[in-house]
Amino acid sequence: MYRFRDDEGRVIYVGKAKSLRSRLTSYFADLATLHPRTQTMVTTAAGVEWTVVGTEVEALQLEYSWIKEFDPRFNVKYRDDKSYPFLAVTLGEEFPRVQVMRGAKRKGTRYFGPYTHAWAIRETVDLLLRVFPVRTCSAGVFRRAEQIGRPCLLGYIDKCSAPCVGRISAETHRAFALDFCEFMAGRTQRFVRRLEQEMREAAAAQDYERAARRRDDVAALTRVMERSAVVLPDGTDADVFAMVEDELEAAVQVFHVRGGRVRGQRGWVVEKVEEVTTPDLVERLLQQVYGAAGEDAGGAEAVPREVLVPVEPPLVADVEAWLSGLRGSRVEVRVPRRGDKRALMETVSRNAGQALAMHKTRRAGDLTTRSKALREIQEALGLGEAPLRIECYDVSTIQGTHTVASMVVFEDGLPRKSEYRRFTIRGEGGGDGDGSSRGPDDASAIHEVISRRFRRHLRDRPEPGTEDGAGTEDDPSLGVDPATGRPRRFAYRPHLVVVDGGQPQVEAAARAMAELGVADVALCGLAKRLEEVWLPDEEYPVVLSRGSEGLYLLQQVRDEAHRFAITHHRQRRGKAMTASVLDSVPGLGPARRKALLAHFGSLRSLRAADVEEIARVRGIGPTLAGAVAAALGAEPGAPAIDTSTGEIID
Repeated sequence: MYRFRDDEGRVIYVGKAKSLRSRLTSYFADLATLHPRTQTMVTTAAGVEWTVVGTEVEALQLEYSWIKEFDPRFNVKYRDDKSYPFLAVTLGEEFPRVQVMRGAKRKGTRYFGPYTHAWAIRETVDLLLRVFPVRTCSAGVFRRAEQIGRPCLLGYIDKCSAPCVGRISAETHRAFALDFCEFMAGRTQRFVRRLEQEMREAAAAQDYERAARRRDDVAALTRVMERSAVVLPDGTDADVFAMVEDELEAAVQVFHVRGGRVRGQRGWVVEKVEEVTTPDLVERLLQQVYGAAGEDAGGAEAVPREVLVPVEPPLVADVEAWLSGLRGSRVEVRVPRRGDKRALMETVSRNAGQALAMHKTRRAGDLTTRSKALREIQEALGLGEAPLRIECYDVSTIQGTHTVASMVVFEDGLPRKSEYRRFTIRGEGGGDGDGSSRGPDDASAIHEVISRRFRRHLRDRPEPGTEDGAGTEDDPSLGVDPATGRPRRFAYRPHLVVVDGGQPQVEAAARAMAELGVADVALCGLAKRLEEVWLPDEEYPVVLSRGSEGLYLLQQVRDEAHRFAITHHRQRRGKAMTASVLDSVPGLGPARRKALLAHFGSLRSLRAADVEEIARVRGIGPTLAGAVAAALGAEPGAPAIDTSTGEIID
């Protein structure tokens, strides 16, 4: 296993090879013979380090771990071609909930899918709730029902067993949730047989209403099963992958088949960052799809008995051994040659071809456009190199209160959200105005946040030759915490700093950087009024044409910083408003305020509660409960307060 690092210590590529000498020789050949992206990688790299492992299986595991940890920019990474919804059952909760989920998977939650559309999940759940009445409500709705002693509408129409009001125990409700999971996992026939038996018994006992309900339950389960087409008659559990590619990109589709039925579909599109063959692409795909299975509880269920691929990965026996270790039983990776499985593979391949065509249509010229935008910014600002890492700062405040700032990061023209940062402005000073206008106030905040950011940069990335972890100029771990192996938070130097504002904000940022001796970072500001680009010590702005890709990228960066700052400001202001409403209640200290909000979950739920409900909170007596209700407008004649604005509602 080997890793390339750039001159700032960041891991930019992870690979594995049986012979490191021959692999490095292939990289450091004549640049003209290399793939264009490989040329960029080799010229960006400043050092290489390696780790020896015992087997190919260990190499697969370590490569997956490194790619996940370091997110190297030159490795092939499969990205979902859209956000797929999953049907999730939160088995980690006391009362499991069925819901639609997207994004990263959570521990203690069982997932089914992915599905193409969220409405398909909701229709399926609606049919199954009459047989498996598991709760689907949010935590707030559940707590509210507990407090008032009345279930929601689903509880009244028998599509929820209403554990919130004690109709059934937590153990019985969990049993319903587990049966729901069993049915969704493909073990359907035992539930149908059980309901049919209950229907016959009820009919024999002349309980025709119960028999009719069981008949309708059987019909509901049958409709759910009919929606999942039988594609493999032998009840096979398999994932069927297909890939369509060109010189620059590849599209992948997978059908998840469980019990012979298609239970989910998913797709990815990958940019060929490195020069790889189709078998290598298949190996990286299996790493990404199944790598997380070894980290999650119950993740072994994500690995089926068969994995059908368009071409075998290199060293297929080692890949099978790795997957078998994740599943806990034998897994076969093979290419279907004939029969139903081959026909299904062709169907999946057609889907992959259509996905690649749609992707090309949506993102035609996307790589070229990003490169053009960075080149235009470089030329307009007179930079020596394209600004591959851009950081943008924005300030959000209302009349000088709850002032916050945001830092967003774009790399290669794309947002890198894991590196976003938020700042609470402390008023360290550094502004040159008296606060009489928005410009000086913003300038003072910009001066503070730029100073704090680059002080952290200088601290996290010490000068070469010091003894606190940086070592010498040849040390590849520069900017990396030696204790954890992870990048320090502010270690990386941006190529360009953008501030939201005009000349005052730019001058404040330039002064902050000069005070710290930061001279190797470009700086500009983007003013909203005419979208002018301001540079330090320049009397007139740089004006980019309205159709400029460079201007569009700067606007995108600025708008993202503004969105991120506004979100942080609203959160802080909302907390402050909540505290200010309850602060006016005599005898209500911090501990009791915390107890009230913990019990009711939100100020809205507390406002809706009556005096008796408030008095049941530990430490809150009847007199204090009456004062809280009066302050929140719950008592007749008391003023109501809008918590988002702090204004009295007439």
